[in-house]
Amino acid sequence: MKNILFLLLFIISSIITAQNDGWHISTNENSDYTGIAIANGRIGMLSSSKPLQIQHVVLNNVYDVDPDLKVSQILHGMNFGNLDMYIDGEKITEDNISNWQQTMDMKSAALTTSFEFKDKTKISCTVYALRNLQYTGYIDISVKAIQQIDLKVTGKILTPKQYQTPKNTFQILKDVETTMPILQSVAQSPFGKHLVSTSGTFIWHNINSSREHQRPELNHKVISDYENTISFDYSLKKNESLDFAWTGAQCTTKDFSDPKSESERMVIFNLLNSKEVLLAQHKAQWSELWEGDIIIEGDLQSQQDVRLALYHLYAFGRGDSDLSIAPMGLSLQTPYNGHIFWDTELWMFPPLLMFNQDIARSLVNYRSDRLEPAKKRALNYGYQGAMFPWESDDTGEEATPPFALTGPFEHHITADIAIAFWNYYRVTQDKKWLIQKGYPLMKEVADFWVSRVKENKDGTYSINNVVGANEFAPNVNDNAFTNGAAITALKFTVKAAIEIGETPNPEWQLVSKQIKILKFEDGTTKEHENYNGEIIKQADVNLLSFPLHIINDKVSILNDLKYYEPKLSKEGPAMGKSIFSVLYARQGDATNAYRLFKESYVPNQQAPFGALSEVATSNFSYFATGAGGMLQSVLFGFAGLDITDDGIIQKNPILPKEWKSLTIKGVGTDKKTYRIDR
Repeated sequence: MKNILFLLLFIISSIITAQNDGWHISTNENSDYTGIAIANGRIGMLSSSKPLQIQHVVLNNVYDVDPDLKVSQILHGMNFGNLDMYIDGEKITEDNISNWQQTMDMKSAALTTSFEFKDKTKISCTVYALRNLQYTGYIDISVKAIQQIDLKVTGKILTPKQYQTPKNTFQILKDVETTMPILQSVAQSPFGKHLVSTSGTFIWHNINSSREHQRPELNHKVISDYENTISFDYSLKKNESLDFAWTGAQCTTKDFSDPKSESERMVIFNLLNSKEVLLAQHKAQWSELWEGDIIIEGDLQSQQDVRLALYHLYAFGRGDSDLSIAPMGLSLQTPYNGHIFWDTELWMFPPLLMFNQDIARSLVNYRSDRLEPAKKRALNYGYQGAMFPWESDDTGEEATPPFALTGPFEHHITADIAIAFWNYYRVTQDKKWLIQKGYPLMKEVADFWVSRVKENKDGTYSINNVVGANEFAPNVNDNAFTNGAAITALKFTVKAAIEIGETPNPEWQLVSKQIKILKFEDGTTKEHENYNGEIIKQADVNLLSFPLHIINDKVSILNDLKYYEPKLSKEGPAMGKSIFSVLYARQGDATNAYRLFKESYVPNQQAPFGALSEVATSNFSYFATGAGGMLQSVLFGFAGLDITDDGIIQKNPILPKEWKSLTIKGVGTDKKTYRIDR
């Protein structure tokens, strides 16, 4: 295992070239390419190795129907991120350029691609998903002529062919002396649930005012129902440069009653604001996000990997949205259809709660906004309270494909949500939120578990017929994590009731004290009633030690670690190893903690940037759940931080020998800094 890990580290480090400030990832290798997301919490664009292109656009919380599974699926929107460029009549492609390089600037959330076309031009293109203008993207382009050239540039809106009744237009709007050219495509989403509208235009930065024609003439051409274009021609003398931008905005009836007009207004807003103003606002908002940061000295590769994970969680969330984050964030549509799972509450939410309570509030509010469908679901299945879906979409109803047993049986999600709610209050101390949103949901969750348990003859309670965190074991009784999560949710709800002056239901405390946690004869925690040493998909039992704190003595923690780590499947997601890393660090074993920290993500990194896939054998980018697990290894393992009823505390931090120091900055509502030195 160690030899394999070192080989993977060598391969990744040979592909990824880091600038020495830890904020940039640069590569000149594009033969094996998995993209990363340029996103602002509302729209996401997946990078491409091809010049002047992105792979696709993802629209957060805009769902239609998966044509194969017949369940909801987050939309791939119209792609406004592709440009065609011709130099002296020859189209630029990946086959006729040289000195290609891409650099991800995590501080500014910008991806820059630069290359040369023969001996004629040097071209640079920087892609932004504007944080300040959440429905828009901005592509900033510079063309420098090494010798005199004739240039042609085409901006495009590409509509997915599954869309219905596309309509493509180009018009030049005019108000007094201001002219505003707008390319626009409007279509119904594949199954007609939403009207989608995308507008785009060119913005000129440095057109020479001494020229007779200051702005090039735009030529409109509809290539097909699914490709709408405008283009311009321009001549550059030797050593001259042309700097311009292409901007697009995409709106739907999910968020706007008139998405067509709104997408036009947004593009006009970008057109009539300077590049400096727009990008300064974008960078200022990212600078505020980066007030929460992790700084590692002595291990630049780990620094880079951790920053990329934190960047993606910030990029996939918004504090003003009340939306959640899917396992793949805004990087792609599949797998999992862009649905919301326990991945958010158990894996992504804790790091975001530490650094950015605004985004964390959006994640919990997403659930409270869908409390009523969860209450109806509990009633439909014969229970009380609220029963949240395993896979959630915009409706809050169950969105899991019917063939998957996780939908009807993976009930721990309902406890996971209540745990996240209490942790949000623990950190923020926002009593108004607790009264209005937190406790009403937690109360319904507690009532669900009281109705869900089965009383045994000895007075204990069992939770039967569930799928636990280890999904390799369906329909089992007394699953360790499910039972532990239910115990924790019930206890937290009692605390929440007392905190706001309510009288807790006495059954909550009674049931929480009597739910069974099974043990083998030697005291090792037993995963479920019939467990007998089988391979597991991911950590289950070990979650009782962290984050649930149900098993706290060192002997039991180490026994469970040593028993279950060898049983973790190589085909499962890597989050389990993140939990093992946290637990080893908390027991003072930095060597095993660091080993498992690396094993939790290095095998899943994809060239050239180190994008995380869910498992080592896939290349779906970007697995935000894995990013959350990796960050928890650092925050709750090495840094020794924990979320308690007394707020965020630090206890027994520890450094691996590979690190000189670890600084966690911007923690909690008071933006506290923690530094650990060797």
